[in-house]
Amino acid sequence: MKKQTIKVLALLIAAGGFSTGCKLLKEVDYACDPDPLEMHGDSVEITVNLTFPEKSINKKAAVEFTPTLGSTSLKTFRVQGEKATGSGDAIQYKAGGSVTYTDKVPYKADMEATKLVVTGKIYKGEKEKGEVEATEICDACIITPYLVNLTPIVRYAEDNFERVIPKDTLAVINYLKGRSEVRSTEMRDDDINDLQAFLEMANENPKINVTGFNVTGHASPEGETGKNTNLSSDRATSGSEAAMKVAGKAEHTKGQEAGDYSLKGSGEDYDGFKRELMADEKMDESDKQLVLRILEQEKNPDTREQKMRDLGKSFTYLDRNIFPQLRRAEILTKYDETGFSDEEMMQYSKTMPDTMNLEELLFCANLYTDLNEKLRVYKIAEDRYPEDYRTSNNVGAVLFEMNKMSEAKAKFEKSNNAQENEFAKNNLGAVYIVEGDRDQASKLFAQAGSAKEVSYNKGIIDIQNGDYSSAVSNLGAMDASFNLALAQLLDGNASSVDGTIGNSDDADSAQGAYLMAVAAARQDNLSAVVSNLKSAIAKDGSYKAKAMKDREFLKWAEDATFSALVK
Repeated sequence: MKKQTIKVLALLIAAGGFSTGCKLLKEVDYACDPDPLEMHGDSVEITVNLTFPEKSINKKAAVEFTPTLGSTSLKTFRVQGEKATGSGDAIQYKAGGSVTYTDKVPYKADMEATKLVVTGKIYKGEKEKGEVEATEICDACIITPYLVNLTPIVRYAEDNFERVIPKDTLAVINYLKGRSEVRSTEMRDDDINDLQAFLEMANENPKINVTGFNVTGHASPEGETGKNTNLSSDRATSGSEAAMKVAGKAEHTKGQEAGDYSLKGSGEDYDGFKRELMADEKMDESDKQLVLRILEQEKNPDTREQKMRDLGKSFTYLDRNIFPQLRRAEILTKYDETGFSDEEMMQYSKTMPDTMNLEELLFCANLYTDLNEKLRVYKIAEDRYPEDYRTSNNVGAVLFEMNKMSEAKAKFEKSNNAQENEFAKNNLGAVYIVEGDRDQASKLFAQAGSAKEVSYNKGIIDIQNGDYSSAVSNLGAMDASFNLALAQLLDGNASSVDGTIGNSDDADSAQGAYLMAVAAARQDNLSAVVSNLKSAIAKDGSYKAKAMKDREFLKWAEDATFSALVK
């Protein structure tokens, strides 16, 4: 914090030919904190401590001070002697005193390489008697926060693509009442033939891998419960034996051994009974509802069966049309189906995109590093699946990365209109950062969830707003970056900058080297300042002119080594 002392100019009084200004105000010391001034949150705060030595201001004098920063005039303030009339901070004549002046103004470009100047007028009573000569009292203005990279991160909505999908296929064997033998007619049924055809196809298709067979036996809900339980188990066994024969005919390696099968006897199938009953369209509706009520209300199996038998004709209908469907064994063949390879998807996206489903298209687009190809595939997905918010969001994300902001913004809005989602809200916030609307961006990020990309984007705004501790926290959600290093510097942790830059994508960039030079300056390390500036200027010559006027390096403005580097 440097001190400056004012100079007082006397007004020449024409009638008397003598001066009075320097008799009214002899001396004032100015000290700015900080010096040079600093820009934070697009504003510059000015704090000036004015010290009046003893007997430096006449008891009846008053001084109106007017500070100026570049083209901006700050608020005027008044200091007066102890017997002066009017409002102002009073200073005792013998003891002297001090006054602290503060103001805050929006930053303007001409403040970067200017000085804070104070002028003033001296009064006695109502008459102007002299003026304070324009005095440079501190430098302005450090604008290091403006180094922030306004490069927010957009989010791509994830695909749900699974290369290997578990699937199954069902074959059913029906049985006669009370029996568990598989009839020859059942072995010629369509679903058994389909099972054999599937296994034969699996032999030739490397994308199909049969993993096992689940066979469940069922019994209809009439007769003794214990017998039906045993009957359902017997049907599971005979069903698996039938499936082994089918696998043998298909010459499929899986399914020919008992160990390939998981068996279960489920007993009386009341769930299947309800399902078949509700699907039946021929039974009288009132009779059907009566049976359903018995099933729901009566929990005892024997009592439940007796009440159904008491229905007479309705029970006969059940016995002829519903129960036979329940006397069965279900053979569930489980298999994994492997989808397209990466190479196949990339090829089909060009030649047969209609063969690909939504998840495959979203996955395929992400295989491309070329933004034009990525955009092409996402547009196919958007054209075919416009109702899915992910497609237009991801089209917008590519357009954003191509710096086509207006087109990207329209796609993000379309995505969020299709379905409110955190991806589009984050991405719209990113657009608003680029457009310079921090308030709107902040509102959207508040609704965009807690993804690390959202936190990073919030960190950019934190730097712009001057909230550096929050910036460090939010930017730290992502990997090391230039912006994180900048936030650490602004938060008072210059010693962390080199390590953060070294672990970031800016380890060898001009802006990374320049920021390390600033950090070195704040640690009074001239050799590191020079070496890093040399590196920055060698990679980008524009940093020479920037360093020459950057008040971060003001301390070494007259140093021969520094001066030779930037001039």
